[in-house]
Amino acid sequence: MKKIAFSGTLDPITNGHMWVIEEARSLADEVTVFLSENSAKRPQFPAEKRKQIIEQSAAERGWHNVRVIIVKGDYTARAAKKHGIDYLIRGIRNTADFDYENLIQQTNVDVLHGAKTIFVMPPRDLGSVSSSFVAMLQGPVGWNWNVSKFIPGPAHRAWLLEWLRKEWEALWQYSAAGVTPQAIRQADEWFERLIGDTSYGGSLRHYRNLDHLVHGLTEIRVWGLNTAATPEALVLLKKAFWFHDGVYGGECRNLGSKRAANRGANDKKGATAASAAATAASDVERSACLWLESGLDPAAADQVADLIRATDHSREPAVAHPLKDTIQSVDLAIFGQEEDVYDMYAQAVRDEQSQVPDAEYRPWRMRVMTQLRDRAAAGRLYRDPYFATQYNRSAIANLSREIGRLEDLPGA
Repeated sequence: MKKIAFSGTLDPITNGHMWVIEEARSLADEVTVFLSENSAKRPQFPAEKRKQIIEQSAAERGWHNVRVIIVKGDYTARAAKKHGIDYLIRGIRNTADFDYENLIQQTNVDVLHGAKTIFVMPPRDLGSVSSSFVAMLQGPVGWNWNVSKFIPGPAHRAWLLEWLRKEWEALWQYSAAGVTPQAIRQADEWFERLIGDTSYGGSLRHYRNLDHLVHGLTEIRVWGLNTAATPEALVLLKKAFWFHDGVYGGECRNLGSKRAANRGANDKKGATAASAAATAASDVERSACLWLESGLDPAAADQVADLIRATDHSREPAVAHPLKDTIQSVDLAIFGQEEDVYDMYAQAVRDEQSQVPDAEYRPWRMRVMTQLRDRAAAGRLYRDPYFATQYNRSAIANLSREIGRLEDLPGA
């Protein structure tokens, strides 16, 4: 047996699909994935993007004998015959799948005189996984972590980026009347910068990454649905959250805001002091600088910068804004998630601090987590009532569990 092909829309490819491809690899020297382009369907990703995702997913697993071909306007069986495929392979999850696939197999052989089909049954944990099932998970808080359980890494990253792109375009009203091409280009540049290697998309961003960005923006949307939030409040919060971790261990070129500019261009001594302050500022302050540098919304520049500064939880920033409690609660919402999500967060923070020896990290982490747990116990962790109701109890449990785990580690 030399060549086997697997076919489907694969929008996106799931771990179930990957399992079938792996089974094919165990039987054949070469595996072809026929990617169907069906004009009757409205896929989440265009065919070329799906092809790229599949190729990246195969490469991630070291599968070098897998190729992807887009099939346009042709039967899979006929395309297989053209490419010298010996057999097709299909996963059978249940009796309904068998009835359908058996009909397709008979058509392929009897009508189209194409390749015969090998049926394989996936393991129990993949028996209900399909692209449509995964697509239904999108929406509620935590959807990004839920879909990651069922799709390979490249598909997950592509999904997050596609979702974030839609959020960004809605936030900056790309389709609104009066929006200039220059404004769209400016917004595009900052989107690419924020999701790129030097910001949330960076490979060293284990926690302050695209998942964190999606989670926070989803929390803001759901908060708005459950409160009397105004559209203006939602916009301010989203703009602040997009930039609040925009810098992590970096620098800001321009600390100036409208208030700094209004102090006068002739105050050179003040400008020097501001530059020095920017260099020594925290990552949150640098992120506020990044926002001010963007010039995306001059009218709301200082409001958004203040909300970004409010996410510096290492100190109580002197920020007096009506949305301060909400942005802080959004940023701390991770503490109240399900146990498995919280544990992933705790490990991700450790990975981001991998250069710090355990002997230094453990007491620091225990001290910070204890302070946060005590704040939660006193009802001061989530100052926004909605988030306090949603997460305070589970935050206490998660923080206590991590503290106990740190205390039990050898050498602690």
